[in-house]
Amino acid sequence: MTVRRILSIDGGGIRGVFPASFLASIEEELCEPITRYFDLIAGASTGGILALGLGLGFSARELVLFYEELAGQVFGGNRTLRYFRWFGRSKYRQETLRAALVSTFKDKRVGHSTVRLMIPSLNLETGAVHVFKTAHHERFEKDYKELAVDVALATGAAPTYFPTFRHAAGIPLVDGGLWANNPMGAAVVEAIGVLGWDRRDLRVLSVGCTDSPLEIGLGRRFAMGRLYWAAKVADTFMSGQSSAALGTAQLLAGHQNVFRISPSVPGGRFRLDSIREIPSLKGLGSSEARQALPVLRQAFFGEPAEEFRPFKVL
Repeated sequence: MTVRRILSIDGGGIRGVFPASFLASIEEELCEPITRYFDLIAGASTGGILALGLGLGFSARELVLFYEELAGQVFGGNRTLRYFRWFGRSKYRQETLRAALVSTFKDKRVGHSTVRLMIPSLNLETGAVHVFKTAHHERFEKDYKELAVDVALATGAAPTYFPTFRHAAGIPLVDGGLWANNPMGAAVVEAIGVLGWDRRDLRVLSVGCTDSPLEIGLGRRFAMGRLYWAAKVADTFMSGQSSAALGTAQLLAGHQNVFRISPSVPGGRFRLDSIREIPSLKGLGSSEARQALPVLRQAFFGEPAEEFRPFKVL
């Protein structure tokens, strides 16, 4: 039996510091790149940026440092001005995020990844999903040439926070988290349906960006009105999508082979763009890794994965 291991990383804005710190703490105990132990990495939005970074050879600790530097550049500045800007346009500038990504990824492309990648986005023109993938199947003939910076901008273009990313081909792309904020279900489908891996051989590690219980005031007057749902709809669909993704992965790969790491925190504890909570997110990631490592070591960190040999190379 050849065990096939999948790493899935949720979207969550600056809360991506949690999975980065979690993976960094584990990587430090392994004393080698964590990517050596995974056959496929999926990541959406901030998780997509982390997946790209890992695939391109950055250590998880380097990615924690990248987020700390990126936070001040992208999410810093005058909060009052940002708030008023938010009414008529995106809260943050794509140019600032691009500059931060270019300083790290430079001109590296998807095809430089040493592990299979799948990074979801959404085509606003057609409403169809748009998933960037390494050349891990003979049908995948173009994505490996995509700039990592462009893929990161596409999967991270969260509506209202960042502008729509306009691909060089003219395709308007937005945050992959709109349909796969937790991409683990899509990753398992890819493993079985595209790569042809035996479902019994799969081991799935899904790392979220912390979870909070839904707070829907079903008993309140006007709780089902438009203004009420305007503030609740995003949390609701993301919670439902994550639950569906977990159920899909467990059904296909087996409950015992799916490991989900995403600690529950009070609602509003960590916002998508709150840079003040980065130290707390780092500490939480380290703490969760300390608890989970004994179990995960047995399931994921025995023998390294087989070397990835893409169908197309740069």
